[in-house]
Amino acid sequence: MPSATLAFTRSCSRVTALRDSILVFGASGFVGSALTHALAERDERVIAVSRRPVDLHMKNVEVITSNLSQVEHFLPLLKRSRVVVYAASCSTPGSSADRPMEELQHNLRPLVTMLQALQCHPQTELLYLSSGGSLYSTNPGESAKENSAIQPRSYHGASKVAAEHFIGAWCSQYDGSATILRPSNLYGPGQIVRAGFGIVPACMKKISRGETLSVWGDGSVVRDYLYIDDFIKLCVAVAETPAPVGHRPYNAASGIGISLNTLFDTLQSVTGKFLYRDYDASRAVDAPYIVMDAGSAKEQFGWSAGTSLREGLEKTWAWFNTTQP
Repeated sequence: MPSATLAFTRSCSRVTALRDSILVFGASGFVGSALTHALAERDERVIAVSRRPVDLHMKNVEVITSNLSQVEHFLPLLKRSRVVVYAASCSTPGSSADRPMEELQHNLRPLVTMLQALQCHPQTELLYLSSGGSLYSTNPGESAKENSAIQPRSYHGASKVAAEHFIGAWCSQYDGSATILRPSNLYGPGQIVRAGFGIVPACMKKISRGETLSVWGDGSVVRDYLYIDDFIKLCVAVAETPAPVGHRPYNAASGIGISLNTLFDTLQSVTGKFLYRDYDASRAVDAPYIVMDAGSAKEQFGWSAGTSLREGLEKTWAWFNTTQP
């Protein structure tokens, strides 16, 4: 281990607390909330950290509402945790357009601050939720694998790539263990309507109100859609499987490419209602075709997506209607 690394490690206080918790950053988000529930149901002790208040009053769940910004803010939490799940994010490819500094400040800086704190706790394993849809750009008929070329078209995707490299550097210097998951387009119950976040809830809102959906491009772009429960099962499997020293990325996807227009047609069939659309010019941040191969996750964790698009949309529509006045 390099002398600089040794010096920093010696400056860290000794760990005396029992490491029996799973620490979840971004616990109020779509994925973080679902994962916290799933872990709690398995009797895991969870420390749920969120930047905003969140209702996660469950057995074995400790909720912390804080905008952690300094290394010392992370240290006492990491000291109690055997696994940390970093699910915090506040942007999408579209929302990050023209805003590289915001991407740096609000997404990359908090992660790097946590990594500096992890230098004191290299035995705490890291599960980082990256992105697949914003990193790859494949040719029609091809499926991206973890070793496929990374071609981010947005600042959001670029920050995910940078984050993965920072994590790799932490692992190399401090013998850390990290698993990186690159999910495709996630959807399902719990995903609230939020401008620029999630095409499925946006469509359902427009359908329920009889409003018109603005569509970038002609609807021919192809994406891979993954149901939230399937993804959470993979996250749980990763959190409960000891990780070797080093870092490795895994794609999390259905492996099935669906065009936007096909998604719209399926939504109309599921809801029994028409989705009005207004097509506009395409955006530079949107790759025309992204489908991913999740074979490595199946090989390592025995995982594969088990929910069809139609079944997932039916469950999501049923949930969506319970949230409407």
